[in-house]
Parts: sequence; structure tokens; C-alpha cells
Amino acid sequence: MIRSYAIVLAVTFVVTAALVPPMMWLARRLGAIAVPSDRMVHDRPTPTLGGGAMFLGMLAGLAVAGQLDQFATMFESPANIAGVVGAALVIFLTGVIDDIREVSAPAKVAGIVLAGSILALAGISIVNVPLPIVGFTVLTPDLAALVSVLWVLVMANAVNLTDGLDGLAAGVMAVASGAFLLYGVELDQSGALFRGNVGPLIAVVTLGVCLGFLVWNFHPAKIFMGDSGALLVGLLMASSTIAVGGQSDASFTGQSWFFFAPLVIPLLILGVPLGDMVFAILRRTTRRTGLATADKDHLHHRLLRLGHGYRQTVVILWLWTALLSAFALYPALTGRSTLMVPIAVAAGALLLFTFLAPKVGRRGGSDDAGTRVVESAEVPRSDESTGSVPADASRPEIGRRQRVG
Repeated sequence: MIRSYAIVLAVTFVVTAALVPPMMWLARRLGAIAVPSDRMVHDRPTPTLGGGAMFLGMLAGLAVAGQLDQFATMFESPANIAGVVGAALVIFLTGVIDDIREVSAPAKVAGIVLAGSILALAGISIVNVPLPIVGFTVLTPDLAALVSVLWVLVMANAVNLTDGLDGLAAGVMAVASGAFLLYGVELDQSGALFRGNVGPLIAVVTLGVCLGFLVWNFHPAKIFMGDSGALLVGLLMASSTIAVGGQSDASFTGQSWFFFAPLVIPLLILGVPLGDMVFAILRRTTRRTGLATADKDHLHHRLLRLGHGYRQTVVILWLWTALLSAFALYPALTGRSTLMVPIAVAAGALLLFTFLAPKVGRRGGSDDAGTRVVESAEVPRSDESTGSVPADASRPEIGRRQRVG
């Protein structure tokens, strides 16, 4: 089993990484370039359409999985795999159109909803939901489809909003998908998943595309994943969490670890992007600026303003994702809580570093690179090679990622 997952991971990684340079060339030919502006952190024109390499890497990973005996049961009834591919194609094309020429937020949301609907029609929907007092509840087909589509919409936008610094979204989702892969494999080995559940396979494919893209996307990024990549990763992670968390066996879950594991674990593992999205909604609602109004108050923007460097900010958010994943997975995988104290100590240390490290650096008299990045991003710039004018800072953001590094 480990060998089969390793093969799929390796193929997905290599194909994604190898196809990024052609996508960079294509992005320049099509004019899919993120030009610096006053609401962008990067300081030079950068091609988007990285999602193209990720989509093709996903297809390669699934194609190889179809040839391995380990995944034979997942391909016996191809509806689920076909549903994932079809939904991925729809949401990928939605993002590509926006990367090349802006589309309205409602049109983008419509594309995401269509992709989620394809998943639900293919049988990838949230069936079992653990509710307080009531216990495990089996949703009706209509309600299951609605909840599943809403989860796809949430995940797509959460990844979209997280894609604000070089390597941030790809790294966070690599950690999250890797953690969820461990969880899915444990459930599968223990007989808690329905036969042929595609959740663990989608998780390893998501991990492969994120790692392959990260080779080219870590600071300084050669390419951005664009909406085509951010929406695609959101859909893949939604598919995996729906298939595993929403379709696990109730009796097994109740006997093995805390009752709400299928519901809580995805929320904890994805705590960084989901938390950033929730805070953005609350912030914009409180300010009455509208949910579609872009701002520079996301978690990564705040860390930069604290004085952290560009790469340091990204690594901090990776580490928070890893700690949340460890906190969620350790009791679930082992049935014990002996590691909770070390995890809590590590979280406390990371919290202190997050807030105190920039102050220590300033007292030492060194100028932090992250501070210079933020200061340079405050001034609108034009593309020196083309003379193009930066994009308007008031352009809508909901349903799309910020065009930042």
C-alpha cells in the first residue's frame, strides 16, 4: 500500500513540476500576468496559470493509480473518479478564464457551484454528520448535495484567499493534504470507509500537485498558481474531506476516538485557510465594506506588518498548519493523548516567536526583509517592460484569489 501511494505521489509531483515551465511560456503568450499594484505584495510582473500544470499533474496521478492493483476497487465503479475529474475540469476552466480575463464574482461562484454539483451527482457527498445529542445523522440526498456544494464553495474560497504570498497556499495545502492522507489511510485500513472510497487517493494527488508546484512557487516565485490552481486545490481538498469525513462508518468512529473526529479533524487541519476566511468575512462585515472588497488584513499581511520576512511569514503559517494537524491526528491515530503536552509547548513557542522575533530583530538594529517588502508594496508600480498600469485596488475579491505573490 505504501509503495502504491508513493508511486502516485512521485508521478504527480514530477509531472506537475515538469509542466510548470511550459505553463509559464503559455501564460506570457496569453497575457496571464500578475502586474504589481498597491494591493499586491510581489514587486515584478509574474505569470499565472500554474493551475494548468497542477491539473495535468492530477490527471497523471489518477491515470497511474488506475493501473495499480492497490486502487483497483476505486476504479471498478468509475463514477466517483469521473466525478472528481469532471468537477476539477469545470473549476479549473473557471479559474483559467479569470486568470486571462476578469470574470464577475457571481459568474465565478456559479462555476464553483457547478463543480460541487458534479461531485454530488457522482456520489461524493456528505452522508454521515455527527450532531450533538442527536448522534450520527444520515442526510437526505437533497440535503447531502446542498451541504457538499457549500463545502466546495467554502474550501475553494478559503484556498483562494490564502494564496497571498509565494508558496503560502501550496505549502499550507501540502501539509493539510498530507495530514489528511494519514487520517484517510488509517480509516481505510481499519475498515471505517466504504469499499472503494476515493478520499485517500485524492489526498495523495493533492499532496503531489502542491509539492510539485512549490518547487517553482517558493519565494521568489517564478509563477503563481492563479485562480485556476487555487480553485482546483480547493476542490480537490473538498473532495477528499467529503469522501473521508462525510462517509466514514459511524460505529467505528464512535468506538475508536472522540465522536466528532470526522467533523473536527478536517476543520482543524484546514484551520489556517478557514480561519483566515472567517476573519475576512467578519472584518468586512464589521467595516461594512462588502464581502467582495479586497483588503490587506489577511493573516500573512499582518505577519509582514509585524516585521517578519517574506519566507519567514510563509514558514510560520506552514508550522501552524502542521501543529493543528498533529493536534487533530495524534489522538485519532493512536487513541492516546500523551503527545498533547509537547504539542502545546511547541504551539506556545511558535506563538512567542510569531510576536517577539520581529521586536528582537529590530532591537538588534537589523532591517527585516519582510518590512521592506510591505513598504515597497504600498506604492503602486507599473510594469517597466510594458508600461502597463497597475490594477485598480477596488476590484472584487470574493470567489477569486488576490493577485499577489
